[in-house]
Amino acid sequence: QVPLVESGGGLVQAGGSLRLSCVASGRTFGRYTVGWFRQAPGKEREFVAAINWSGGIKYYGDSAKGRFTISRDNAKNTVYLQMNSLRSEDTAVYYCAQEGPYSSGSTYESGRYMYWGQGTQVTVSS
Repeated sequence: QVPLVESGGGLVQAGGSLRLSCVASGRTFGRYTVGWFRQAPGKEREFVAAINWSGGIKYYGDSAKGRFTISRDNAKNTVYLQMNSLRSEDTAVYYCAQEGPYSSGSTYESGRYMYWGQGTQVTVSS
């Protein structure tokens, strides 16, 4: 088990910014891709962004491109999601997830990720 803890969510006005953090307690955190997903009420879980083990490769969903930036600090076992120009449609619970040693499938799909955090609520008021 690799506990992941998200933080940084909250209530923000449209156009504002938030930075989410995902802290892992596992010692192998720096070896794996970590992703951010979100789920709004009544909707399916949606890929937001992911970053490979070194931080050299980043992936973004269509909703995140140009507004969100993913980064990581392996020395702190932390992945960040900087969210700018927030919109009401960004309102959701945001989850971070880490792949495991035997993960397979697309980086954009939730099935690839073995470990998940409990989520942090982001609410954007219009």
